[in-house]
Amino acid sequence: MQGEPRTRPRLEQAVLELVPGTSQQRSTGPCEETLFVLSGAGLLRANDGAHALEPEVGACLEPGIEYELVCAGRDPLRVLAVRIPDPEPPEPGSEFSGILVHRLSAQEAEPATTERWFRVIADPETGLRSATHFVGYIPTVRAPEHFHTYDEVIYVIDGEGLMHVNGESRPLGPGSTIELAARTVHCLENTGEGVMRIVAVFRPAGSPAAAYYPDGTPAYVDVSLQEEVTK
Repeated sequence: MQGEPRTRPRLEQAVLELVPGTSQQRSTGPCEETLFVLSGAGLLRANDGAHALEPEVGACLEPGIEYELVCAGRDPLRVLAVRIPDPEPPEPGSEFSGILVHRLSAQEAEPATTERWFRVIADPETGLRSATHFVGYIPTVRAPEHFHTYDEVIYVIDGEGLMHVNGESRPLGPGSTIELAARTVHCLENTGEGVMRIVAVFRPAGSPAAAYYPDGTPAYVDVSLQEEVTK
């Protein structure tokens, strides 16, 4: 998918699956990382202790973290992981260094374009320095084609639809993945009967509501949420 040239390394998205009774050692290395539990139950173990994992729990991890994922339930543990290379430096005086866990159900719903809404799991205000991690809710009302000024990776949690880019359409369903470069004009259309849900990470951080029509006009009426577009 085409957009403006990238100035940073690509976001790396992967689905991790552990069968019951197994574990996996991981390291964030020089990257920040987000996790989102798609299904199953388990633990996230690190030097700061153990964090319970269950569906729709998200986590953000600082660079240099060694951790272990443990499948502790009867069903496989499936976790969506996104690595964010070349992370932003910590804020001066920041005391956080490690792992923060957030429950999706505890996050406030916020409006976006064309009757869509979202819940932010983590962003720079809640421990994720370099990006915004969110779940989006897409009704059956199709949004006009638009673009964002950030690079984004998307995973379809549930629902069916079409991704329209550059005059082509790609079918989507649960488990579909999407990568969008900044300023790629697109439309993610829900063709199912219920609300489609996606989980996504984008960089640089901002509001998921910050979208623009192809001519650069803000697509969301609350201009306070719009970032500056460089013409």
